[in-house]
Amino acid sequence: MTSAQKLSKNRREARRNLWFERAMAIIATINFLVVLFDVTYLPLRNFWLQGRIQLFSFKVGPFETEGIPIQVPLPPVTAGYDWVKGIEPYRDTEQYLARVEELEDQVIATSLRSPEVEQILADLRERSVDMIETNPFQIANKTGTLEKIKNEMREYLEEEFAKDAFQNFWTQEYLEREGFTNSLTFFNTEIKPLLETNFYRPLGENGEFVDNFALFDFAFEVMFFLEFLARTWFISSRRKGISWFDAMLWRWYDFFFWLPMFIPFQNLARYIRLMRIIPVIIRLNQAQLINLDKIQKQASQGFVAGIAEDVTEVVIIRVLNQVQTAIRDGEIMKILESSRVKPYVDLNDVNETAELTKLMTQLMVDEVIPKVRPDLEALLKYNIDKTIHDFPAYQAIKQFPGVEDTENRLVTQLVSQIYQILYDNLKNLTKEDPVNDQLMSRLLENLGQTLGNELQGQDTLQRTQYLLDALIEEVKVNYVERLSQEDIEQILDQTRALREKATQQYQETRLLSDRP
Repeated sequence: MTSAQKLSKNRREARRNLWFERAMAIIATINFLVVLFDVTYLPLRNFWLQGRIQLFSFKVGPFETEGIPIQVPLPPVTAGYDWVKGIEPYRDTEQYLARVEELEDQVIATSLRSPEVEQILADLRERSVDMIETNPFQIANKTGTLEKIKNEMREYLEEEFAKDAFQNFWTQEYLEREGFTNSLTFFNTEIKPLLETNFYRPLGENGEFVDNFALFDFAFEVMFFLEFLARTWFISSRRKGISWFDAMLWRWYDFFFWLPMFIPFQNLARYIRLMRIIPVIIRLNQAQLINLDKIQKQASQGFVAGIAEDVTEVVIIRVLNQVQTAIRDGEIMKILESSRVKPYVDLNDVNETAELTKLMTQLMVDEVIPKVRPDLEALLKYNIDKTIHDFPAYQAIKQFPGVEDTENRLVTQLVSQIYQILYDNLKNLTKEDPVNDQLMSRLLENLGQTLGNELQGQDTLQRTQYLLDALIEEVKVNYVERLSQEDIEQILDQTRALREKATQQYQETRLLSDRP
């Protein structure tokens, strides 16, 4: 298979993988949206039940505005989803509303003053008092709804106590005086919607409310668990040195998809399901459905900017402190003594110092000096001219004709000769000469030993240690402080610019390579 065929095959595989990643990312997103719906279902059940929104409603101190009611047309969400949360109609409030409907039918059938209506009103008065005393809204965690019902009835009938308001409201005299239709309209628009929001949730054997969302989410969990096993096995088989367990740790964020099916506690499983936002975002980014590169760069840069200054100071000061400690403990003396007493270990029978000197000299003679010869000759000519012009005798004879021309020719010849002499001598140093190499090695060795012996003098050594210690302390005070004051953001900007330039060049190179 040719390289072009391999490249085409790799591109097809990359496209297939991208479509698979996008499909799984979309499924993961749908699953997370379902999880969010489940978590928010109970707090928002009133909306899903009635579709009512109060716009511009607010409360400031004792003042509260009702807002503008808006009715949103919704499908019967609660009829289908109440089973998932184990929600059942609360028997007492359901019977209460049923008796109100019976009252309306009975008034139409007989009249408001009939004995049958009085019997229903008496039952409603009894049920109202029982509702206030037993609080059937407590199980649904809607005690506030009961308080709102009580407040509505007190304000409407201008009574101090809610029990008295209900007792007066469900009487033939009050309904006849205020108008049965008006009173029932108030009840149906203000009280009935609040009573309808109440529900009952039975407890399971584990002591928690019945919640069937785990059964609903089980299909997603099994699918992601099987995908996790297949994906990690594929990673371990394609990459050398990575075991299946290592690949599982590599995809640690996928744990949140299937881990809840192994947890028997509903509250803990619910929190873990919310953590699916992490793998969902990662998958969407990997599938190229969203781009988090800028956010990632900003987050990493913010982190680096926060710690770069402190880390840099700590590292540099620690190194300088170690050097200071070594100087104060007399490590210089130990090094000099060990170099004199302990023989130097030669690993390859080569004097690296002499060889480096010879190599640098050869580089200067063969490459550097010939290229800068005009500059060297100009410098030599300038200094020789200056020296000659400074002689008093030259000032006396330069007035004669032809002296300056002769001087220029002589200086030019002298400069050329000096350059050639220096160049030839340096050239001779680069030639293979065992005697010269031996003399150079001896010179460097004696130079190092002599310098070490002289530095071991008590006064010189103490003075050297003191100066080095003081120099390092000044470096810490001046340069490290200056480094801490340097704008880290500017450094990060420079780094980002270099990365963007490198990325652009890489993309341009790929475009050129992809052209036929």
